[in-house]
Amino acid sequence: MRPSGRNQTEMRAIETQTGASAYAEGSCLISFGQTRVLCNASVDERVPPWLRGKNSGWVTAEYGMLPRSTHTRGRREATAGKQSGRTLEIQRLIGRSLRAVTDLALLGERQIVLDCDVLQADGGTRTASITGAWIALKIATMGLVEQGLLETDPVFDQAAAISCGIWQDMAVCDLDYDEDSTAQTDANFVLSASGGLIEVQASAEDRPMSKQNFSQMMELAEQASKQLFDIQLAALK
Repeated sequence: MRPSGRNQTEMRAIETQTGASAYAEGSCLISFGQTRVLCNASVDERVPPWLRGKNSGWVTAEYGMLPRSTHTRGRREATAGKQSGRTLEIQRLIGRSLRAVTDLALLGERQIVLDCDVLQADGGTRTASITGAWIALKIATMGLVEQGLLETDPVFDQAAAISCGIWQDMAVCDLDYDEDSTAQTDANFVLSASGGLIEVQASAEDRPMSKQNFSQMMELAEQASKQLFDIQLAALK
């Protein structure tokens, strides 16, 4: 039995709240069980200097954890004067995942910045961030179309992410902290609604994973992603 009492394929309760920020062009507060992330999309009518004059837009992300989002208070990275390697790696993952489902040429010479701030962490913060950030991004681009600033919505597909792992020799879906901290293998899958695989991060903590282990996790991720895509679309209604 998993610590949470869930079965192998069962995700935690997932909730979304759009319009969570009054000023952002798109926003979504997403919860995977006790993990809560506020995702805001901000439209900037400028692009990075290296993209100026190239008739292309850009989608990027910033990620952070509030000091008391975990069991003990963590120091603000701004106080430390630099971002940790983990933070940089996660925000790059979020940006890559969302650019994979966005036609940057259709976005025009503007940038959308996705801020993913972890309010509370209980495992799976990066997967919750990607899933919620897609909702915030889609709200922002739909708004640009409604305002007549874009003719076509550049977000052409959905992107969602889920963690899977091998815990006590069993493939499980959507790991919480108790499972993630003791898992034999930990993996994050980013998938598109059209059936594509955007990115996989997988590492064996205890012993090398087998091909069967990976196939089991992949199957769980594909099943879970279908539910996540439905949740995303329901949030937009």
